[in-house]
Amino acid sequence: MISSLHIIGSGGFGGAERFFVRLVQALHEAGQPVAAVSRPGGMVAPELGAEIEHHGVPLRNVLDLPSRWAIRRLARELRPDIVQTYMGRATRLTRLKGRGPVHIARLGGFYKLDGYRHADAWVGNTTAICDYLREGGFPADRVFHIHNFVDIAPPLAETELAAARAHFGIPADARVIAGVGRLVEKKGFQDLLDAFARLPAELGERPLHLLIAGDGPLAESLGEQTRALGLASRVHWAGWQRDPAPVYQLAEIFVCPSRHEPLGNVILEAWSHGRPVLSTASHGALELITPDESGVLVPCEDPPRMAEALRTLLADEPARRQIASAGRAVAGGRYGRASVVESYLSLYDELLRRLR
Repeated sequence: MISSLHIIGSGGFGGAERFFVRLVQALHEAGQPVAAVSRPGGMVAPELGAEIEHHGVPLRNVLDLPSRWAIRRLARELRPDIVQTYMGRATRLTRLKGRGPVHIARLGGFYKLDGYRHADAWVGNTTAICDYLREGGFPADRVFHIHNFVDIAPPLAETELAAARAHFGIPADARVIAGVGRLVEKKGFQDLLDAFARLPAELGERPLHLLIAGDGPLAESLGEQTRALGLASRVHWAGWQRDPAPVYQLAEIFVCPSRHEPLGNVILEAWSHGRPVLSTASHGALELITPDESGVLVPCEDPPRMAEALRTLLADEPARRQIASAGRAVAGGRYGRASVVESYLSLYDELLRRLR
């Protein structure tokens, strides 16, 4: 067995935090000794469950010396084989001394690299991020690619879906396009709204509605854009969802409209719910999706092309079924739990043999 301590510094709960929880739980369920560190009062600890050993450390900012000392003390007391940090704050605050645990920094984006160089090894969740690390001068033999995973989601009961429709204010007969993500510029929801405005109000004698789950600084301006486009009665803002399963499963088509996306956890999650995905051709989507097989790709920041692709896909039910089936197969295979956990455990074993 290989013991590991996993550290994340964010207080919210988005795609990165969901993956953190999934991986820690998966390692625990695989029989590996595992513990987690996150901010006390944050949203990560409750999601881990009572079976996971958790330690609260403030992790206020990258200059939080008491948190740096607390992490070092935990590493001495728990004596894990591996300390794995997620994103910048946790990585910068993890400064281990001596021949103790192997420090792995996991990156899910094209972050500034200076705060990562002190780690012993690095994991990028896309090949593009790994290339970025190597081009940034990181030793190639200690840069590894391990992608994220999702669990295949069980279908919700019709009564649950009907309740979700009513809760979000969506008519029972409406066809639904859905998106999930932070309401920030790079997620491209302004482009999705423009594309949706180019579609007819009804298709196949059924009203067409848009459901968006998420929160963020653009919430007000996106609401204003919705009203300016005359879409207020057909666009539904679900806000942040602890469990977005109903949003995915109400969708006839799931859209990832990002202008910039290193990976795209929402694509994996939509696949796990058996939904056909239409995405912009961001870095992550290009790596995840086989075009016109496991998803449909359109250029970034191009609402007319997005609208055209949506119209085509909405009119072709066999294509939607085929794309959804292919995506679900990818999510359950290469991007499944067993494959990714095995990759991490193999990496841990290799690094312990090489670096200790």
